[in-house]
Amino acid sequence: MIPGFASRRRFSELSEQEVLALAISSEEDDARIYRLYAEKLRKQYPASAAVFDGMAAEEDEHRRRLIERHRARFGEVIPLIRREHVAGFYARKPVWLSTNLSLETMRGEAESMERESANFYTRAAQRSTDADTRKLLGDLAAAEQGHEKKAEALEAEHLTGDARAEEDRAAYRQFILTWVQPGLAGLMDGSVSTLAPIFATAFATQNSHTTLLVGLASATGAGISMGFTEAAHDDGVISGRGSPLKRGLASGLMTAAGGFGHALPYFITDFWTATTVAMIVVFIELWVIAWIQNKYMETPFLRAVLQVVLGGALVFAAGSLIGAG
Repeated sequence: MIPGFASRRRFSELSEQEVLALAISSEEDDARIYRLYAEKLRKQYPASAAVFDGMAAEEDEHRRRLIERHRARFGEVIPLIRREHVAGFYARKPVWLSTNLSLETMRGEAESMERESANFYTRAAQRSTDADTRKLLGDLAAAEQGHEKKAEALEAEHLTGDARAEEDRAAYRQFILTWVQPGLAGLMDGSVSTLAPIFATAFATQNSHTTLLVGLASATGAGISMGFTEAAHDDGVISGRGSPLKRGLASGLMTAAGGFGHALPYFITDFWTATTVAMIVVFIELWVIAWIQNKYMETPFLRAVLQVVLGGALVFAAGSLIGAG
């Protein structure tokens, strides 16, 4: 017997009273989740917060109607039964526990919640033998299915053109701070800082295998170091830069990618062929970095080229001279 599952009931085993009780507790939980989303969004996205407030009010109305139906059929005492008590029943992913949730994540989770609720009410209505209860559950299934239109109506009411544009700008800024900025810093560090050890080793040994090992080690070490540094130095609460885990992943992975780019050509056994390919890769990497700086960080393209390409060329030259010496 699997621990934690022995005490769970199958949905097919629930009585109509227990199905109503399950619906009541589920509506209460969903309303609380929507209000939590609204509270998280209220400062930065007030219009979207109003949309979630409206959806929470809808869930409260569903719960009120369910309680009235339970009172009419079964009395005042509602059995204590929740989603986690029913085997195979849908469960809400606890994404709302995350400190930093994106607006799109909340909207996507809300769509999933409404879809799952609609499926539940459809199944519950099919099992009900009481005409009024069956009608109520069917109405709620239709209401949940129509919540997408309700959400659109609420968005039309609260999300004016200016409000949506402002929220889109804020979301884009958050994307830049959480993903692009740390990722770009990592790519620059991985692409530039590993040039010296890789090409110093290359010209000192003129051995592809040795250069490959040094390059892989340099890229891996730099990725781990940059990832932990980015995640540890700022929790994102004061700066508003977002989840430290996301920033650490972006920085660490892009750092490693930058180093791997000009290390992997040394899988080629012929040293000079491998080195030529590695130089071409370095040239591409530096121009990609300049393009990202220009597109996302709004750095003038010529200045970005001067900073990145000149800096990379100097590090490359230093490594090559050290290795040749």
